[in-house]
Amino acid sequence: MHASAGSGWKRLIRSIQPGKDMPPARRRVYDLFVLNIALQIFDAVATYQGIRIGWKEANPILVNAFAYFGVGPALLLFKAKACGLLFLLNRNGAQRLVTPALSLLAGVYCVMSLVPWLGKFLLLFARTV
Repeated sequence: MHASAGSGWKRLIRSIQPGKDMPPARRRVYDLFVLNIALQIFDAVATYQGIRIGWKEANPILVNAFAYFGVGPALLLFKAKACGLLFLLNRNGAQRLVTPALSLLAGVYCVMSLVPWLGKFLLLFARTV
């Protein structure tokens, strides 16, 4: 391995991580961005696993995309689009509507994805124990 390869990774990680001197408003946007990305990843994995178990997807647009593209490709397509839009919101964090928009999106995904999927998986776990 080349000696500078390790330092390249360190530079990449430093460029992604927020600085300690980041203004509080910008830090809030960044934190909401990371939360929303995590919720998107959770939703994709939970949906994929739920479909594998035999549970139904509640989003009719996604159900139609599953029939057309397949479950995996449709999830990748939809989540890539969602993460791309989140990235655009994060890049425009100085706009006054970005923080409320990211907060609203996180709340919607908590109510419409996180809570229902966690409930289903916890019930499944309780039945198997």
